[in-house]
Amino acid sequence: MEPQYFRLDGSYRRPDDGDVVIGGSPLRLFRLTAAGRRVAAAIERQAPLPVGHATLTDRFLDAGAIHPVWDDDGLTTEAVTVVVPALDLLPEAKTTGVTTIVVDDGSRVPLVSSDPATVVIRLARNSGPGAARNAGLAEVRTPLVAFVDTDVELADGWLHPLLAHFADPRVALVAPRVRSAAGGCAAIDAYESLRGSLDLGPVEARIAPGSRVGYVPAAAIVCRADAVRAVGGFDPGMRFGEDVDLVWRLHEAGWRCRYQPASVVTHRARAGLGRWARQRYDYGTSAAPLAARHPGALAPLRVSGWSAAVWGLVAIRRPFAAGVVAAGTIVALQSKLRGVPAAESARLAGLGHLHAGEQVASAVTRTWWPLAIAAGTIVRRLRFPLAAAALVPPTLEWFRRSVETHGRRRVQDLVNHVLIRLADDVSYGAGVWSGVLRRRDCTALRPDLTNWPPRLRTSAP
Repeated sequence: MEPQYFRLDGSYRRPDDGDVVIGGSPLRLFRLTAAGRRVAAAIERQAPLPVGHATLTDRFLDAGAIHPVWDDDGLTTEAVTVVVPALDLLPEAKTTGVTTIVVDDGSRVPLVSSDPATVVIRLARNSGPGAARNAGLAEVRTPLVAFVDTDVELADGWLHPLLAHFADPRVALVAPRVRSAAGGCAAIDAYESLRGSLDLGPVEARIAPGSRVGYVPAAAIVCRADAVRAVGGFDPGMRFGEDVDLVWRLHEAGWRCRYQPASVVTHRARAGLGRWARQRYDYGTSAAPLAARHPGALAPLRVSGWSAAVWGLVAIRRPFAAGVVAAGTIVALQSKLRGVPAAESARLAGLGHLHAGEQVASAVTRTWWPLAIAAGTIVRRLRFPLAAAALVPPTLEWFRRSVETHGRRRVQDLVNHVLIRLADDVSYGAGVWSGVLRRRDCTALRPDLTNWPPRLRTSAP
């Protein structure tokens, strides 16, 4: 079965309607044959595709340059069983017409449900969410399984935009957008509404390590049951990050994973700054084991080495030298990207440096903050750029996202956002360092400095 048509990703560009396509995440360059140009033109117009298009459209899909739009007449909710790992609390949300398996993960008082559509399985002891989901999966008899956490609220019809993607036999997992619901602390709720830890944004994407959407949380996901079984299910030994590990193992096994924000569910934020910060710390502890299990998939910073040099020179207050290096990369990229107009090469290089600056600042304040504090203490000239790295990105983020959400803008709201962003970064980074020291493995701290594009791809239908 083929999609109705393909939607272009925001990164997709074909300068001058020529034989070069740039797009995907991370960005890739495709050189097209004459037949490839006809396929690209049909995709851009959402017109019927020529015979033999699958090779090129598959490459575009796997790069994240295009996204499929499927007919709604695919699988129905009858093909789904919902599995909910639960501890001391039954799930509030239910999906009408779908059997739910609640796995009681060693609650102090055994959970009992009066809903005839809900089956409760009890584990003798608390084993963690991964083991609980695996126990529920073992009882699933439908082709699809939806894993949902107890603190997730499900909207009516949330499954339908996700089920359509399973018309592609290579799709193993589809995830909705997880927005934050009020948790009781006004400042944290405001921060979460703009920068929820589980909210991966409003733009559809493929899910793959190193891409724009590198993972999805298991707060709510729909999976092909046999695919999850084939890769061994969730790792019961991981208390945190087990969902990221599953997504990456599915990707490594050759399955496609999709993020579909047309479906939206909500997840309650932790009440109180202490519990909220502890959650961020716990998330951070998963970085070291994930980096060890999936070499190259996780890095605190993934930018061009040239961009890192530009921002390193800025940090030591050498703006002229930084400008020279940046200009040199524009010239070098133009010679590397044959067939790409000079203006497009300059745009790519300039945007690449700007995005790299944001990523460098994030790595410094989130993962490397202990090193940044030590460096700022020893080297006085680094104090101002380090302070800018901590304050400027969250300030710009607040202005940009508060405008997008049409919220009120007050100075106190900005101050709250910046302070909570710093608490978020410090808590997560402390968890990363805790995991690194516990495992005595610093892989999760190492940057990935590469050149763009990582490879030139010649694509033909």
